[in-house]
Amino acid sequence: MLEKILLCVLCLTLLFGQVKAANQQEIQQWQTADKKNDAKAQNKLGEAYGTGSGFTQDNAEALKWFRLAVEEGDANAQSHLGVMYYFGRGVTQDYAEALKWFRLAVDQGDTNAQNNLGFMYYNGYGVRADFPKAFKWFRLAAAQGNANAQNYLGIMYEHGESVPVDYAEALKWYRLSANQGNANAREALKRLGGK
Repeated sequence: MLEKILLCVLCLTLLFGQVKAANQQEIQQWQTADKKNDAKAQNKLGEAYGTGSGFTQDNAEALKWFRLAVEEGDANAQSHLGVMYYFGRGVTQDYAEALKWFRLAVDQGDTNAQNNLGFMYYNGYGVRADFPKAFKWFRLAAAQGNANAQNYLGIMYEHGESVPVDYAEALKWYRLSANQGNANAREALKRLGGK
């Protein structure tokens, strides 16, 4: 049970991926680019409002920018909309809607959305818990370098979830994740003696 709680706490970081702090020069560039219907800039503005980086945190404003970027077909913005619905940030929490947006982003190869879909199958949020499906999505994202998915593969190999227990394989995935700065993977390496 404690492990499930820790995993849920971990998801706060996992679902949004890693968003770096915005400086004023970047914000001005994004605002200028937005006037040209630049989906990447719109998505970056959504991230900045959603995380309070460079602005006061404002979920409604984040949603506005993510939706504009989605209209331009931006996969990252689709994934971020999924996160907003997952947590109920600026909208009513709705796992089915979150899944819809994650799946749309997955169709475009977004690794954060692949990881998020794996997370939802792993925990049974909006779907029946399904370790084989979770493993599939984590594996796909991990193979593309997603540190959070790599950490989850470590967890699944360590505990034999959908795969046989394999500490060597768990350590491999934890190391890959830890090398990208994932604190939970670093803790797992310490716990398992993998340095």
